[in-house]
Amino acid sequence: MDRKVIQFTAARGPAECAWVVAKVLKLFLKALINNKIEYQILHKENGIENGTVQSVSLEIEGKQLPVFLSDWLGSIQWIGTSTFRKYNKRKNWFIGCYELNQKSLLNEIPAYAGMTIEKQLQFQAIRSSGAGGQHVNKVSSAIRAKHIPTGIQVLVMDSRSQHQNKKIAIERLKEKITEHNTNQLKEAVKNQWENHLNLERGNPIRVFTGSDFKQKKKTKSFKTKRNQLRNDLRKQLE
Repeated sequence: MDRKVIQFTAARGPAECAWVVAKVLKLFLKALINNKIEYQILHKENGIENGTVQSVSLEIEGKQLPVFLSDWLGSIQWIGTSTFRKYNKRKNWFIGCYELNQKSLLNEIPAYAGMTIEKQLQFQAIRSSGAGGQHVNKVSSAIRAKHIPTGIQVLVMDSRSQHQNKKIAIERLKEKITEHNTNQLKEAVKNQWENHLNLERGNPIRVFTGSDFKQKKKTKSFKTKRNQLRNDLRKQLE
Protein backbone atom coordinates (compact mmCIF):
# COMPACT_ATOMS: atom_id res chain seq x y z
CA MET A 1 0.00 0.00 0.00
CA ASP A 2 1.27 3.46 -0.92
CA ARG A 3 0.75 6.53 1.22
CA LYS A 4 1.08 10.10 0.03
CA VAL A 5 0.16 13.62 1.12
CA ILE A 6 -1.51 15.72 -1.59
CA GLN A 7 -2.28 19.42 -1.61
CA PHE A 8 -4.69 21.38 -3.78
CA THR A 9 -4.05 25.11 -3.66
CA ALA A 10 -5.30 28.31 -5.24
CA ALA A 11 -1.91 29.77 -4.32
CA ARG A 12 -2.28 33.53 -4.18
CA GLY A 13 -5.09 33.45 -6.69
CA PRO A 14 -8.42 35.26 -6.21
CA ALA A 15 -11.79 33.87 -5.11
CA GLU A 16 -12.36 32.33 -8.54
CA CYS A 17 -9.33 30.07 -8.07
CA ALA A 18 -10.50 29.11 -4.58
CA TRP A 19 -13.86 28.19 -6.11
CA VAL A 20 -12.05 25.93 -8.57
CA VAL A 21 -10.21 24.23 -5.68
CA ALA A 22 -13.55 23.46 -4.01
CA LYS A 23 -14.99 22.01 -7.23
CA VAL A 24 -11.90 19.95 -8.02
CA LEU A 25 -11.75 18.67 -4.43
CA LYS A 26 -15.24 17.17 -4.78
CA LEU A 27 -14.23 15.40 -7.98
CA PHE A 28 -10.99 14.18 -6.42
CA LEU A 29 -12.73 12.73 -3.35
CA LYS A 30 -15.23 10.99 -5.59
CA ALA A 31 -12.37 9.51 -7.62
CA LEU A 32 -10.68 8.31 -4.43
CA ILE A 33 -13.83 6.51 -3.33
CA ASN A 34 -14.33 4.95 -6.77
CA ASN A 35 -10.75 3.66 -6.70
CA LYS A 36 -11.05 2.41 -3.10
CA ILE A 37 -8.37 4.79 -1.87
CA GLU A 38 -8.65 5.85 1.77
CA TYR A 39 -8.14 9.49 2.67
CA GLN A 40 -7.93 11.86 5.60
CA ILE A 41 -8.11 15.65 5.34
CA LEU A 42 -5.15 17.04 7.27
CA HIS A 43 -5.66 20.75 6.75
CA LYS A 44 -8.26 22.86 5.01
CA GLU A 45 -8.30 26.62 4.64
CA ASN A 46 -11.54 28.09 3.33
CA GLY A 47 -11.56 31.01 0.93
CA ILE A 48 -13.05 34.41 1.58
CA GLU A 49 -16.22 33.58 -0.36
CA ASN A 50 -18.80 30.95 0.61
CA GLY A 51 -18.17 27.58 -0.97
CA THR A 52 -14.52 28.28 -1.78
CA VAL A 53 -11.34 26.60 -0.54
CA GLN A 54 -7.98 28.35 -0.66
CA SER A 55 -5.96 25.26 0.20
CA VAL A 56 -6.55 21.67 1.29
CA SER A 57 -4.12 18.86 2.14
CA LEU A 58 -5.01 15.18 2.27
CA GLU A 59 -3.25 12.01 3.30
CA ILE A 60 -4.23 9.21 0.92
CA GLU A 61 -3.48 5.49 1.13
CA GLY A 62 -4.09 2.81 -1.48
CA LYS A 63 -2.66 0.70 -4.27
CA GLN A 64 -0.90 2.12 -7.33
CA LEU A 65 -1.14 5.73 -6.18
CA PRO A 66 1.48 6.98 -8.69
CA VAL A 67 -0.70 5.75 -11.55
CA PHE A 68 -3.83 7.31 -10.06
CA LEU A 69 -2.10 10.62 -9.36
CA SER A 70 -0.58 10.89 -12.83
CA ASP A 71 -3.89 12.41 -13.99
CA TRP A 72 -4.03 14.91 -11.14
CA LEU A 73 -0.59 16.26 -10.23
CA GLY A 74 0.23 19.56 -11.89
CA SER A 75 -1.70 22.69 -12.78
CA ILE A 76 -5.46 22.47 -13.32
CA GLN A 77 -7.29 25.01 -15.47
CA TRP A 78 -10.87 26.23 -15.46
CA ILE A 79 -12.15 28.22 -18.42
CA GLY A 80 -15.17 30.28 -17.46
CA THR A 81 -16.63 33.60 -16.43
CA SER A 82 -16.30 34.83 -12.86
CA THR A 83 -19.43 34.69 -10.74
CA PHE A 84 -17.85 36.89 -8.08
CA ARG A 85 -16.86 39.81 -10.32
CA LYS A 86 -19.46 40.45 -12.99
CA TYR A 87 -17.34 42.66 -15.26
CA ASN A 88 -14.08 40.77 -14.97
CA LYS A 89 -12.91 39.82 -18.48
CA ARG A 90 -10.53 37.07 -17.39
CA LYS A 91 -11.54 33.61 -18.62
CA ASN A 92 -8.65 31.36 -17.51
CA TRP A 93 -8.10 30.36 -13.89
CA PHE A 94 -5.43 28.02 -12.56
CA ILE A 95 -4.91 26.00 -9.38
CA GLY A 96 -2.22 23.50 -8.43
CA CYS A 97 -2.20 19.89 -7.25
CA TYR A 98 1.04 18.82 -5.59
CA GLU A 99 2.56 15.94 -3.67
CA LEU A 100 4.01 17.26 -0.43
CA ASN A 101 7.50 16.33 0.72
CA GLN A 102 6.98 13.32 2.96
CA LYS A 103 10.53 13.39 4.31
CA SER A 104 10.04 16.81 5.85
CA LEU A 105 6.66 15.73 7.20
CA LEU A 106 8.17 12.59 8.72
CA ASN A 107 10.59 14.81 10.64
CA GLU A 108 7.55 16.18 12.45
CA ILE A 109 6.48 12.73 13.64
CA PRO A 110 7.77 12.18 17.21
CA ALA A 111 10.56 9.67 17.80
CA TYR A 112 8.35 7.75 20.26
CA ALA A 113 5.66 7.08 17.62
CA GLY A 114 7.01 3.63 16.78
CA MET A 115 7.49 2.52 20.40
CA THR A 116 5.14 0.37 22.45
CA ILE A 117 2.97 2.79 24.39
CA GLU A 118 3.08 0.77 27.64
CA LYS A 119 6.84 1.44 27.87
CA GLN A 120 6.21 5.18 27.75
CA LEU A 121 3.66 5.35 30.57
CA GLN A 122 3.89 6.08 34.25
CA PHE A 123 1.15 4.87 36.60
CA GLN A 124 0.08 6.04 40.02
CA ALA A 125 -2.59 4.37 42.16
CA ILE A 126 -4.69 6.84 44.15
CA ARG A 127 -7.86 6.70 46.18
CA SER A 128 -11.08 7.08 44.27
CA SER A 129 -13.64 9.72 45.12
CA GLY A 130 -17.36 9.89 44.47
CA ALA A 131 -20.08 7.30 44.73
CA GLY A 132 -19.29 3.86 46.11
CA GLY A 133 -19.27 4.18 49.86
CA GLN A 134 -16.41 3.69 52.28
CA HIS A 135 -14.79 0.95 50.19
CA VAL A 136 -14.06 3.39 47.37
CA ASN A 137 -12.39 5.90 49.68
CA LYS A 138 -10.19 3.35 51.51
CA VAL A 139 -8.85 1.40 48.54
CA SER A 140 -6.40 2.95 46.03
CA SER A 141 -8.28 1.70 42.99
CA ALA A 142 -8.13 4.82 40.81
CA ILE A 143 -5.29 5.11 38.32
CA ARG A 144 -3.48 8.22 37.12
CA ALA A 145 -1.58 7.42 33.93
CA LYS A 146 0.93 9.77 32.32
CA HIS A 147 2.56 9.59 28.89
CA ILE A 148 6.11 10.66 29.71
CA PRO A 149 7.24 12.06 26.30
CA THR A 150 4.24 14.40 25.91
CA GLY A 151 3.08 14.89 29.49
CA ILE A 152 -0.46 13.87 28.51
CA GLN A 153 -2.26 12.22 31.41
CA VAL A 154 -5.61 10.76 32.39
CA LEU A 155 -7.30 9.88 35.66
CA VAL A 156 -9.54 6.81 35.63
CA MET A 157 -11.85 5.72 38.43
CA ASP A 158 -14.54 3.99 36.40
CA SER A 159 -14.15 0.66 38.19
CA ARG A 160 -13.42 -0.61 41.71
CA SER A 161 -10.77 -2.79 40.11
CA GLN A 162 -7.34 -1.17 39.86
CA HIS A 163 -6.42 -3.56 37.05
CA GLN A 164 -9.51 -2.61 35.04
CA ASN A 165 -8.90 1.10 35.55
CA LYS A 166 -5.33 0.64 34.32
CA LYS A 167 -6.58 -0.99 31.10
CA ILE A 168 -9.07 1.83 30.55
CA ALA A 169 -6.35 4.42 31.19
CA ILE A 170 -4.08 2.88 28.55
CA GLU A 171 -6.84 2.95 25.92
CA ARG A 172 -7.75 6.55 26.68
CA LEU A 173 -4.13 7.62 26.50
CA LYS A 174 -3.74 5.87 23.15
CA GLU A 175 -6.62 7.96 21.79
CA LYS A 176 -5.19 11.20 23.17
CA ILE A 177 -1.68 10.48 21.88
CA THR A 178 -2.98 9.59 18.42
CA GLU A 179 -4.91 12.87 18.34
CA HIS A 180 -1.81 14.73 19.52
CA ASN A 181 0.39 13.20 16.78
CA THR A 182 -2.24 13.86 14.11
CA ASN A 183 -2.45 17.50 15.16
CA GLN A 184 1.34 17.79 14.88
CA LEU A 185 1.23 16.40 11.35
CA LYS A 186 -1.60 18.77 10.44
CA GLU A 187 0.42 21.71 11.71
CA ALA A 188 3.43 20.60 9.65
CA VAL A 189 1.27 20.41 6.52
CA LYS A 190 -0.20 23.81 7.27
CA ASN A 191 3.28 25.31 7.42
CA GLN A 192 4.35 24.04 3.98
CA TRP A 193 3.63 27.13 1.91
CA GLU A 194 6.09 26.58 -0.96
CA ASN A 195 3.34 25.47 -3.34
CA HIS A 196 1.46 28.70 -2.74
CA LEU A 197 4.38 30.57 -4.24
CA ASN A 198 5.20 28.32 -7.19
CA LEU A 199 1.97 27.74 -9.09
CA GLU A 200 2.61 27.09 -12.77
CA ARG A 201 -0.01 28.71 -14.98
CA GLY A 202 0.08 26.76 -18.20
CA ASN A 203 0.37 23.23 -19.57
CA PRO A 204 -2.51 22.00 -17.38
CA ILE A 205 -2.96 18.33 -16.55
CA ARG A 206 -6.75 18.83 -16.56
CA VAL A 207 -9.01 21.48 -18.07
CA PHE A 208 -12.61 22.22 -17.03
CA THR A 209 -15.04 24.58 -18.71
CA GLY A 210 -18.24 26.49 -17.95
CA SER A 211 -20.40 26.86 -14.88
CA ASP A 212 -21.26 23.15 -15.00
CA PHE A 213 -17.54 22.40 -14.65
CA LYS A 214 -17.29 19.83 -17.42
CA GLN A 215 -13.90 18.37 -18.13
CA LYS A 216 -12.49 19.35 -21.49
CA LYS A 217 -11.07 16.34 -23.29
CA LYS A 218 -7.59 16.78 -24.64
CA THR A 219 -7.33 16.24 -28.36
CA LYS A 220 -4.03 14.61 -29.16
CA SER A 221 -2.25 16.09 -32.12
CA PHE A 222 0.12 13.96 -34.17
CA LYS A 223 1.17 16.82 -36.44
CA THR A 224 4.61 17.17 -34.86
CA LYS A 225 5.20 13.43 -34.99
CA ARG A 226 4.16 13.27 -38.66
CA ASN A 227 6.50 16.11 -39.55
CA GLN A 228 9.35 14.38 -37.75
CA LEU A 229 8.72 11.13 -39.64
CA ARG A 230 8.54 13.04 -42.91
CA ASN A 231 11.89 14.72 -42.25
CA ASP A 232 13.49 11.40 -41.32
CA LEU A 233 12.21 9.85 -44.54
CA ARG A 234 13.66 12.71 -46.62
CA LYS A 235 17.06 12.29 -44.99
CA GLN A 236 17.03 8.58 -45.80
CA LEU A 237 16.22 9.28 -49.48
CA GLU A 238 18.94 11.90 -49.92
